[in-house]
Parts: sequence; C-alpha cells; structure tokens
Amino acid sequence: MASSTGRLVLVKRLGRIRYQDALTTQESMVKTVVDGLQECVGSASTQDTVLLCEHEPVYTNGRRAKDLDNDQLSKDFQKLGADYYQVNRGGLITFHGPGQLVCYPIVNLKHFNPSLKWYVHTLEEAVIKTCQTFGVETHRTPDTGIWNGNNKVCAMGIQSTRYVTMHGLALNCNTDLNWFNHIVPCGLHGKGVTSLSELTGRDVTIEEAMVPFLSALAEVFKWQLVEESSVDSLGLV
Repeated sequence: MASSTGRLVLVKRLGRIRYQDALTTQESMVKTVVDGLQECVGSASTQDTVLLCEHEPVYTNGRRAKDLDNDQLSKDFQKLGADYYQVNRGGLITFHGPGQLVCYPIVNLKHFNPSLKWYVHTLEEAVIKTCQTFGVETHRTPDTGIWNGNNKVCAMGIQSTRYVTMHGLALNCNTDLNWFNHIVPCGLHGKGVTSLSELTGRDVTIEEAMVPFLSALAEVFKWQLVEESSVDSLGLV
C-alpha cells in the first residue's frame, strides 16, 4: 500500500457509519493508548491507527462554539434528516455525510514529532498532494482546512490528549454540497465549499480518492501503512 520504510500504522476501514459510533470508537481507542502510556504498556491495542470512514448525514460543532441551544439545533437538523453533535475538536460547525472521505488518525505524536503544528501542517500537505493527483490545485489559508480559491474542499479539526490525536479531516469527493446551505460552514461568512467532483467536472468517488490519499499520507508522514486485514492474517503486530 505504501512505503516500505517508516513506522507501521494500521489502516482500519469503518465503512459508512453514524458519527456517534465513530466518535465512540475514537474515544475508546484514545483511552486505551493513553492508559497504556500511563502504565508503560506497549501492545497491539496501543498501535497507531488511521480510521477511514464515510458518515451518515450529520452536523458537528467544535468546542469553540459558545452559547448554543444544542437541543433546538438537534431538532432543526433532524428535520433535514441529519444528526447533530457538539464535540471536543477544534473549529466550528460543519457537515459530514455521504461522498466525504473522512480520516481519523489515532496516533501518538511522540512516535513521530510531538508538535500539533507540525501534525496539522503535514495532514494539510497530504490533502494538497491528493488533490494534485486529480489536477486540482489547492492551498492553505489563515483559516483551517484546504481551499481552492475561496472555497473549502477539505475541513479539518483535531484534538489531542498527551499527544495522542483524534478527529481529523473530511475531504469532499462527491458530496451533495446542498447540505452546507443550512449552515455557515466553519463559521466563515463569505466563504464557500466545493468538492473534487465539482472541481474536476466529473464524479470522483471516495474509493477513487482513497488510493492517492493513503499514498500521500504514507509519503508525507513517512508511515508504513498496513491494512488491518493484513495484520490479522500475517500477525504483524
């Protein structure tokens, strides 16, 4: 899948999954890793892992959002057919749903570089390289995420506990962008959203974007990415 050098990082595919289930999985994995650090235990349960998934429609708000009526917001979004959660990631409100490639790395940055700034910058670089494989030029801005002009193609928000990361990024592949019409994405007035499909003028699926994305992750982080199924069959961990 990736480079033969570098630290081994598992790739676990969750498929299409409700946001709360993915969040529970992340929280459980982070707790296991952090508990292992406290007990100085190393095992397969503390292995650095990249979770890949696609969500059912959901709006999420980050910890910066204040004075919200979350009960009312939940009712409003349920009428649209979407869930709603406020969680402990950075950033403000965004949408996740079908057609988005969602990546949640659960990694101990002390295995690589104990710097959140470096981590975010490197994640951004992986997305920029992925977009380049489709002939799409993107860039960073002072605002979070990856952009094409004034439109965001990839949202990002992370959280770390003792340098163990959770949350991550959502790359719009063939997402229905109408979902974003009901919010001010990431609280950025006057900015828009786009997708790889919109930017290329053709349908770009999650499956198509997955290959260059994983290749870019392996390249920029110098990770040896191994599918969970390979680990189970070969006993690599």
